[in-house]
Amino acid sequence: MKALVTRLDSFGDVLLAGPAIRAVAARADHVTLLCGPLGEPAARMLPGVDEVVVWDAPWAGFDPPPVRRAEIERLTGALDADTALILTSFHQSPLPTALLLRLAGVRHLAADSVDYPGSLLDVRHQRAPHAHEAEAALDLAEAAGFPRVDDGRLAILPPPDTRDLTGEEPYVVLHPGASVPARAWSPGRCADAVRELTAAGHRVAVTGGRGERELTARVAGDTGLDLGGRTDAPALAGVLARAAAVVTGNTGPAHLAAAVGTPVVSLFAPVVPAERWRPYGVAYVLLGDQSAPCAGSRARTCPVPGHPCLESVTAHDVVAAVEKVMQA
Repeated sequence: MKALVTRLDSFGDVLLAGPAIRAVAARADHVTLLCGPLGEPAARMLPGVDEVVVWDAPWAGFDPPPVRRAEIERLTGALDADTALILTSFHQSPLPTALLLRLAGVRHLAADSVDYPGSLLDVRHQRAPHAHEAEAALDLAEAAGFPRVDDGRLAILPPPDTRDLTGEEPYVVLHPGASVPARAWSPGRCADAVRELTAAGHRVAVTGGRGERELTARVAGDTGLDLGGRTDAPALAGVLARAAAVVTGNTGPAHLAAAVGTPVVSLFAPVVPAERWRPYGVAYVLLGDQSAPCAGSRARTCPVPGHPCLESVTAHDVVAAVEKVMQA
């Protein structure tokens, strides 16, 4: 049996699909993962994936492309599967993807859907109201005939040794960036946390992408180790795997830390529900006012002056949380 799993949005979303993908892989002869460009680096690190197909869907992402018939025809001609699991977030519809997969000739489709699917789905599943995204994906897989086969935690293929970047353990990672401004702690607060963690006896590595070098340099200051722009996804996984704890917002590195078993101090802006997106399967401390006025808004830029949900968190709070998760 050839199986297809789709998860078309971001890096962290693809990591959260990992346990469900392993369940599918246990019963399928070949597993293809259809993902978006942002999710591709995560897709290539997941156990159980035999093939990765990348497509920038017009109904996913922050800057979706226009609908192009030629692109859709190219994709539907390239896909080859008997059954498919369409994974989406709780607020997304699987039906555009289901239509595409029907055009590609996939015979059996399963998805969570609150909308009437007509003939687009064979398994129309209803997710539990407060399920974490990883649990919701596992529940859907089971409903489609792929029961869980392991502990259901996040996992990736073994990352590389990154001691040439970090030096020897122990160290704490602080990742200040986020995919949207509403989910990021301010650079000043992050820099304060690096200084306070250092004063408390922790060596701190500051990570970030190539476009975040100015941010990581500011945050690392004179006391932190600036790794901005020096890690691709596998190398970042290696850095996180050897960390004693990771401090970051609700963004991909939080889920990557969980996938390598490292505890997380989560600076969690409540624009999306923490019960669905918190670090999964590892020790964590959640910081941030979860009852702030922005709660549930899915805002990309904070709609409340002063960003109070995260700016209420202090460097002292972070130091205390790091020491708590390190003892868990």
